[in-house]
Amino acid sequence: MSNTKKSTRQGTQHAEHLGKILDESLKDIYWAENHLVKTLPKLSAAATDELLKEAFDAHLGQTREHVAIVEQVFKLLGKEASGKRCAAMAGLSEEALEVVEQHEAGAAKDAALIMSAQKAEHYEIAAYGSMVSFAIHLGREDVADLLTEVLS
Repeated sequence: MSNTKKSTRQGTQHAEHLGKILDESLKDIYWAENHLVKTLPKLSAAATDELLKEAFDAHLGQTREHVAIVEQVFKLLGKEASGKRCAAMAGLSEEALEVVEQHEAGAAKDAALIMSAQKAEHYEIAAYGSMVSFAIHLGREDVADLLTEVLS
């Protein structure tokens, strides 16, 4: 087999594998975003500071927009939107809800809630950033553009 044919076959296999990773990552983040829609109101209710409550409520609105964007991506890829349990976000949400239960209302609890929210946000940034790179590598700038909206 010539080097050109071998290289082309490897490139095709690489793209197929990367496409599967993107698909799995989309299912993962779709579940994660939907799970956050359920968790954020609990964090807002537990917050003491009114500005923090407002921040959680605003983030809930953004998270709903993220769900809609991921649904658009699935549609662009010709797939039905579906989620797959995201162990990372499940764990981060569980940890945040433990903060709600373990600490008395006040500045320290609010600080712990902020830390919990930042952990989830960093997970999202890593996931979306990687998916944007995968989409670009696969020649799906339309998908990359949508996913980039989440990072803006």
